[in-house]
Amino acid sequence: MKKTFIVSLMLTLGVLYSAACTNFIVGKNASTDGSTMISYNADSWWLYGDLCHYPAAIHQKGDMRIIIDWDRQIKLGEIPEVAETYNVIGNINEYEVSIGETTFGGREECWGMEDSTSLVDYGSLMYLALQRSKSAREAIMIMTNLVEKYGYRSEGESFSVADSKEAWILELIGKGIGEKKGALWVARRIPDDCISAHANQARITTFPLEGKGHPESLSSKHINKIFNPEVTVVYKEDVIEFARKKGWFTAKDEDFSFSDVYNPLDFGGIRFCEARVWSFFRHFDAPLMDSYLSYINGETKERLPLWIKPNRKVSLLDMRLCNRDHYEGTPLDMTQGMGAGPNHSPYRRTPLTYKFNGTEYYNERPIATQQTGFTFISQLRNDLPRQFGGITWFGVDDPTVNYYTPIYCGATDVPESLDPKTANMQKFSWASAFWVNNAIGMMVYPNYSDMIGDVQNAQSELETSYETAVTAQDEKLSKLNGMALQEAINTFTLEQANLGHDTWTELYQYLMVKHCDGVLKSEKDGKFEENPRHVPHNLTRPGYTQEYIEKELVNPNPERFRLKTKEELKNRK
Repeated sequence: MKKTFIVSLMLTLGVLYSAACTNFIVGKNASTDGSTMISYNADSWWLYGDLCHYPAAIHQKGDMRIIIDWDRQIKLGEIPEVAETYNVIGNINEYEVSIGETTFGGREECWGMEDSTSLVDYGSLMYLALQRSKSAREAIMIMTNLVEKYGYRSEGESFSVADSKEAWILELIGKGIGEKKGALWVARRIPDDCISAHANQARITTFPLEGKGHPESLSSKHINKIFNPEVTVVYKEDVIEFARKKGWFTAKDEDFSFSDVYNPLDFGGIRFCEARVWSFFRHFDAPLMDSYLSYINGETKERLPLWIKPNRKVSLLDMRLCNRDHYEGTPLDMTQGMGAGPNHSPYRRTPLTYKFNGTEYYNERPIATQQTGFTFISQLRNDLPRQFGGITWFGVDDPTVNYYTPIYCGATDVPESLDPKTANMQKFSWASAFWVNNAIGMMVYPNYSDMIGDVQNAQSELETSYETAVTAQDEKLSKLNGMALQEAINTFTLEQANLGHDTWTELYQYLMVKHCDGVLKSEKDGKFEENPRHVPHNLTRPGYTQEYIEKELVNPNPERFRLKTKEELKNRK
């Protein structure tokens, strides 16, 4: 999601980086089941989490598509429809193409939010491509052609673009007001045996150039050749020339770095953005990433690699756990030390930066955050028919406290709990998964160490049952076709979504009863212990941790809360 709405809303560093997203990418040979995977935490304090749906359609000549800015929800204009558009559910289409994004912002001179001559914002760009493409390469071609023809109306973006065969990173920024329409961009294919990530900092640095002895590289003047499987790099023909014209780059073409030129690093870009990539990579090669800790601390210049080869295969469970990461087990661990809350809570209020006595400080910005609107993990499987080979494991609100529901890419019905008509950011409803998850989160955050174990147990049980159900359903679907297949896909989607919503509503009630007023009730054989009149047995009052007592209650003023002795009372004046 965006760091800001428009140029006039440029605020402090803390505000800029507190609304931001995270994407992970896994090549098919790097996953445990041979699927390509991408994930997306769509983070924004104003974003309501729901499941969007664009039905497949046949369009007549002259039909127009209205472009609505995804963030500001204002009409930007209209563009012609294509003859046929494909079914899109969430951020995946019926051909197993999936797209996510993170906003890196970049040079303000290139921003297009106030450019009335440009029509396509980054959100519309994703969904237009999903409606019109049958492969990741076609999606990249469509996205870059759209901004070339109609202009780009947003800040700099990194996109994850994947299908069941491969995954790419596309990084794109506009040319700014007063320049010729179009955008500046580079796309790189992630090696099949590698993983990658981006988190609000442009990550493509140098790249092979066409005509420089690199047959895998292609410039935009030959964009139709993108379907050549040997092509792994595509870039806008004038991406270097434009930087030279502006005086932003003067070295040799071979030394051109997209990230360093169009999104120069500052400390926020390192600590709030690159650190999330570092933490993801660290799950799969801790020794390598520990060598980059000095970079994350802003002490050295060597940047993280765009991709790494993991030291083990990446599973769907790994992806869920990584989306729920707060730097646990690293020097940045938000559950430890005085940066944590009284119950080891990794949650901080925004903005990320704050001042005290004229000095600026910051909170860590983890992968998992309370301001997530929706999140998904797209599992793109090339060994099954396309109607159900792709699954988007979809969740709303903070991944730490939510659950991931399996949604087949061919689904055409939206469950009530995920329907945008059920509720919104200004309207609470118990029928909304977003609001149930938020209700749980609001309980868990201040009582983290007491409650998070109960949430994690529930997540493990529900999501394991989901995986088992998908395996069985895959077998059933493989025997169906036509309307029977479509109905089975929709029925399964609705059943699993309803199961998740009912389970999480019960979890809220369970947490409320078990932890009411900070007093922990004991359980036996799955039930709360009590006498015939429902008086609970074996209550526990956890209190505060010794660390919190020492550093927050005692050390600031040892006498403030010290209990006076009988002798002291006896000797009162």
